[in-house]
Amino acid sequence: MRASDLAALAIGNAVLIGAMWVRHGQLAELGSPSGILIAAGQLAALYGTYLVLLQLILMSRSPWLDQVLGSDRVAALHRWVGFSGILLLVAHGVFTVVGYGLATGSGVLAEALTILTSYPYVLMATAGMALFVAIGISSVGAVRRRLSYETWYGLHLYAYLAIALAFLHQLAVGTDFTTDPVARIYWIALYVVAGALMLIFRFAQPVTLSLRHRLRVANVVEEAPGVVSIYMTGRDLDQLATRAGQWFRWRFLTPEDWWRSHPFSLSAAPNGRFLRVTVKAQGDQTQKLQRVRIGTPVFLEGPYGNMTGAARTRPKVLLIAGGIGVTPLRALLEELPAAPGDLTLVYRASRPQDLVFRRELEQLSAIRGATVHYLVGRRGTRAMPGDPLAPEALRRLVPDVRQHDVYVCGPLPMMEAVRRSLRALHVPDAQVHDERFAF
Repeated sequence: MRASDLAALAIGNAVLIGAMWVRHGQLAELGSPSGILIAAGQLAALYGTYLVLLQLILMSRSPWLDQVLGSDRVAALHRWVGFSGILLLVAHGVFTVVGYGLATGSGVLAEALTILTSYPYVLMATAGMALFVAIGISSVGAVRRRLSYETWYGLHLYAYLAIALAFLHQLAVGTDFTTDPVARIYWIALYVVAGALMLIFRFAQPVTLSLRHRLRVANVVEEAPGVVSIYMTGRDLDQLATRAGQWFRWRFLTPEDWWRSHPFSLSAAPNGRFLRVTVKAQGDQTQKLQRVRIGTPVFLEGPYGNMTGAARTRPKVLLIAGGIGVTPLRALLEELPAAPGDLTLVYRASRPQDLVFRRELEQLSAIRGATVHYLVGRRGTRAMPGDPLAPEALRRLVPDVRQHDVYVCGPLPMMEAVRRSLRALHVPDAQVHDERFAF
């Protein structure tokens, strides 16, 4: 199946939902302002719920979806579908209250109170809506940057509760549920499919994977100030289906943090003997991981991401890393097959002490015949007055950049700036691969 097939399936279901609403005779209610508002509220509820269920499918992190759509597109859809679904559900509440208030002449506030206190599960659905709004606000860029990853992730777990509360409301008073058995079966099937994907890929598959491989922390090595590599060993690691460039959600089973998961890329190519992740202390939980004990059991979920050798389209490869974003690129530098001279790594860091794996990178570059460029310094200083990743600067480092596949990982602003530079250099988008841990 291709991405276009999935798009056709999603659009087809959207059309079917609208057709069922029309079949239920709702067009006859459009003869008055109140009827138009009530109808708009019904449609907003139906399509808002549909988008929430699509969001649940995206949240399942199915590896199949990652392969068909690409992890970047899944992340973009996750964001777009999430915000759109929340806006539609808020619109449902506003249109419905105002519409019924006009129809009864009771006023908006009085009608809101009546609906909250007399309709089944409306109060619970309102609580679910408040959770959705809180999740949406936490995902706005300016707010997201102020939250730790753990707080942001914890808030998103409440989405499951919000969906359950909304389902009870839809089951009791939803337009389709109360008038049409076929529509009721259709909607319940949508919930079942979305819920099954969540159970399989967020619970059953990780449990099975973790029980099979039984990972434990084998060693913790300091790589740089505030940066450690965690080595893990287990059973049958040669049979773990993963590649350099991919990432897992790791859950270190300590008494206080067993319930938290962390997205980290492999920082060494899979070798059948151990797995390695490299963690920078950027918050309370990553600070704790700097001191994780040897022997700690590890639960894993994944692998995710398609920034691997499978995405490659050219013999030559350019790897562009920023800060701790070097971790998956270091693994790719080790794994990607290439002739001497075909691999280039550009590593951007603000300070020399921020460079990670320098000794390993030197060794790998000598073994692989690769070229490594270190771009160290703060922009605007005497040593680095301009942007070292600007188009002309990249062209000077890699004159034939258009003949390369380019893999990029680092802070989001850096990745976006590199994307702009590559477009200015006429590097086709199909040759550019990056990774963003979105959800």
